[in-house]
Amino acid sequence: MTIIAWVIFLLIIGALLALDLGVINKTQHEYTTLEALKMTALWIGCALLFGGLVVVAYSFDWFQLRTNSADSYIVTGYDAGLQYLTGYLIEKALSMDNIFVMAMLFSYFRIPAKYQHEVLFWGILGALVFRGVMIILGAALVNKFSWVMYIFGVLLVYSAIKMMFGKDDEFDAEKSVVVKIIRKVYPVSPTLDEGHFFTHFQGVKAVTPLMVVLLVIESTDVLFAVDSIPAVFSVTTDSFIVFTSNIFAILGLRSLYFVLISVLNKFQYIKYSLFVLLLFIGAKMLLMDFVHISIGISLAAIVLILGVGVVVSVIFQQKTDEQ
Repeated sequence: MTIIAWVIFLLIIGALLALDLGVINKTQHEYTTLEALKMTALWIGCALLFGGLVVVAYSFDWFQLRTNSADSYIVTGYDAGLQYLTGYLIEKALSMDNIFVMAMLFSYFRIPAKYQHEVLFWGILGALVFRGVMIILGAALVNKFSWVMYIFGVLLVYSAIKMMFGKDDEFDAEKSVVVKIIRKVYPVSPTLDEGHFFTHFQGVKAVTPLMVVLLVIESTDVLFAVDSIPAVFSVTTDSFIVFTSNIFAILGLRSLYFVLISVLNKFQYIKYSLFVLLLFIGAKMLLMDFVHISIGISLAAIVLILGVGVVVSVIFQQKTDEQ
């Protein structure tokens, strides 16, 4: 019965994506901040609306979602709803790093703003598939081998340390493994050709810089998912909640990108919040046999950690502007 819930969810996502690209953003154009804010609000609204549906579905055990859940802490629909919301916030927060990488890629390859939305659309579509596979495999491992959670915990602590003390090198296409592979298997055109992914260059079919950017974004998203998916498993081992919260978070990533791209330099201290967030989640997983932190406390801690980063960034930016 649970498979029906998965099918319904995928149909909902398919309909939303079709509405997005086929109706709302049918023509390629440069996003305005107001448009991006409206789309961001729309995606957040959809995510929260689905969160309410999760509460109802688990409360009444629709499609035996609660009965077949691998998470023993899901006793009520309220528990499931809190887990969904917490997972959504974690993924949304960790997506900030992804946005920095996207901005760097678009800048390096000089992709005009009017073409960026379509690249991000297909990038998100690919991410749905890759993350779905990773979540299903991760859930199977966690449910079969409980010690995998310790590996996830160590991975998150390592990621936090690397984020904090690693070097923020500029993107160099010549050193990118993905770009090297693309150039070996397919000719690359130096021109955009009006936003197409494929074109003809020197008499042969070739990929444009848009396709190169798309493939690099897909590869980097897989790397980011190695952090974010284990982080959500610290909240719940229910694969349906992990998947749905993860997908709704990245669906709104495109419009959020256009909102934040103009103010990224104003949130200089978000990096420290993400560092603390990864450490908190990693420690929670490593100490799970000794200390149980409720979902309510976890959610409050995540909101506090991110809130402090935003507030401190705004305060210091105001001081900088005044000088």
